[in-house]
Amino acid sequence: MATSPFSPTEQVKPLAPSSRYSVRSHDLEEDVVASVHLKLTQRKYVHCCGLASAMFLILAVIAIVLGFTVFHVKGPKITMNGVTITNGSLTNGSNITIMVDVSIKNPNVASFRYENTSTLVYFNGTEVGEGRSPAGVAKARRTMRMNVTVDIVPAKILAVPEFNKESKAGALTFTSFTSAHGKVKVAMVKKNVVVELNCTMVYNLASGGIQAGDKCRRRVRL
Repeated sequence: MATSPFSPTEQVKPLAPSSRYSVRSHDLEEDVVASVHLKLTQRKYVHCCGLASAMFLILAVIAIVLGFTVFHVKGPKITMNGVTITNGSLTNGSNITIMVDVSIKNPNVASFRYENTSTLVYFNGTEVGEGRSPAGVAKARRTMRMNVTVDIVPAKILAVPEFNKESKAGALTFTSFTSAHGKVKVAMVKKNVVVELNCTMVYNLASGGIQAGDKCRRRVRL
């Protein structure tokens, strides 16, 4: 009978699973999960940043467009519609009162609030009359019409050296200067606005009437 090469005391023991390999496998799985989670987080972060940037860009473009269109402060337009003599005459030397019909057109989406409007009348560079009208409001995209009462002193006109020359022609040419100071507030933008108007007026000595000339110059200061 053949004998076993191994002694009875030398029994073959089964190999125990290596705990080292098990730990490494477990760590590898955790690394993979962490890597996938990190990539998903980075993608979400990039997506959120891209969305926020796009929204900011859209809002910036909208703000710029509105700033140059709807919310852009535009200068009101002042116009002289006519002049009427309400009292007095130059021929009898009494003070002359004229009514200047002025309108202010506001093209903005907000009201134009203006202070007292002043009108000065000149004859050959010499101030001969002055008038004021109370403060008011020109509503958004509306036209405000007002009358300015101006008192003209004939003595000041007669003292001008050019008076004799122009009186022989039967007509006197005057210039008027009207200005209105105010503010326009559109959204968060508030601007001081000054509108000015220079016009000519012709006084007919024979009829005693006055007519607004067709030469007017407007100026707006924002």
